This record gives sequence, C-alpha cells and structure tokens, in this order.
Amino acid sequence: MRLDLAYDGTEFSGWARQPSRRTVCGVLEDTMSMVLREDVVLTVAGRTDAGVHASGQVAHVDLPAAVDVAGLPKRLARALPSDVRVFSARVVPEAFDARFSALRRHYEYRVTDAAFGAHPLRRLDTLAWPRPLDVSAMNVAAGLLLGEHDFCAFCKRREGATTIRELQRLELVRGGDGVITAFVSADAFCHSMVRSLIGALLAVGEGRKAVEWPGSLLSLSGRASGVTVAPAHGLALVRVDFPDESELAARAEATRRVRTLS
Repeated sequence: MRLDLAYDGTEFSGWARQPSRRTVCGVLEDTMSMVLREDVVLTVAGRTDAGVHASGQVAHVDLPAAVDVAGLPKRLARALPSDVRVFSARVVPEAFDARFSALRRHYEYRVTDAAFGAHPLRRLDTLAWPRPLDVSAMNVAAGLLLGEHDFCAFCKRREGATTIRELQRLELVRGGDGVITAFVSADAFCHSMVRSLIGALLAVGEGRKAVEWPGSLLSLSGRASGVTVAPAHGLALVRVDFPDESELAARAEATRRVRTLS
C-alpha cells in the first residue's frame, strides 16, 4: 500500500523512530497499528530531520488484503494528531518501494529578508534572515552546483553510504510577497545536504562569499567546516517522483547500487 502524507515538523524529532522522542514514523506506525490491529512498519521516500516539514511525503507498507484501503485516511484522521495527515492510500504493485523506486525528491526552502521578519502566519515554515539577500548572485552560485557530484562537503557522512548525488534543480525565486523560495530537486539527498546547500547560498546572497565559493567546495574530500546548515523550519519535502509501474523493480535495483563518479 502506498500512503501520501503531510506533516508539520515543528513538534517532531524528525521522521525516524528514536527512543523517548516524538517522531513522525513513531506516531504513524503506532496509530496505524492501533487502528488496523496489525503490526505496521513503514518505509519512507525521504527521512526528514527534526523540524523539517512535508507536504508531499510518500511511504509504503505491507498489509493483509482484507484491509479497507479506501477508508483508511478517514479512519486515521480520527486517531492521528493534527500535525500529521494521510491524504490517500492505495494498493500498488509489490515492486513499489517508496525509498528505492523513487526517481527524484523535490524540496522547497522559504526565507525572507524583509525588515519585519517572517509573516506571523508563516513563521513556522519561513526563515527570517536579518540581512538583504542578492537572489541573482545566489542563482549564479546555484548553477555551478548542478549535475552529478560528490557532495560530501555538504553532507553529514554515514558509514557505508555514498555522498554522490545528481542535483537536478537548484533555483531561487523571489515572490510578490518578497519571500524567497529555493526549489531543490535531486535523485536523492544525503543527510543535511539541502540545508547545507541553502546555508552556502545564504552566505553568497548576503555578500560574505563569492559566487564561485559553493562550487569550489565540490573538490573537497570531506565536509566543509565553513558551511553553516540552514535552520530546519524553512524546509519542506513537497513531492516525490516515481517511474511507471513497469519500471519500478528496475529503478529499485539501480538505486541500491553504490554509485561512483564516472
């Protein structure tokens, strides 16, 4: 079964289960297990950090065929806390894997450099930046990061995990309300990668670093000490793309391979 869901990450310690901490996975698994009277174990498309939001998260779970799939979102709405919701549930092929079948993940990061700070109604998902930001310079710097690279300078390493990723979109747009939204898409992201990229671009936007600086970090063989990780609350996972059903298994197999740079 595929689940499409959203959550306000403010009061969550991230997606993954942690002892004695409130996490999205913990709340969902416990609630679904209670409602369905079945042990539920979820696999998610993208494990978000503490404070990060999601409007287009995807997970999958294996359940008995007798489960009423169509009625599940309504049943869960009565039992889940108000900061997490399952929008839809549907049966998918056995080859569907929310994590390994995904083609790409799309994130958005909201930041405002308005003198008054973030709008009160958006303060929980918009970073208030105290200095003016040059969006044009930030986009020049962003363009130098696109493509397949080893992003170890922007990632927290995990044992046995590769930091090679294909960054497909990194673009910043200032809206009519003055809020700057960064659109970030890649086949996958390593731990803290999006927030580190945003942190580097903020340094360029306020004039502390040259536009070439973020791209120059791609030559490093370890995490860059000069990159500040942007605060979590400005970030949201907004969409996950998947291939056609006939290509799910092949995509999952390809994703499981440890990548090296060509």
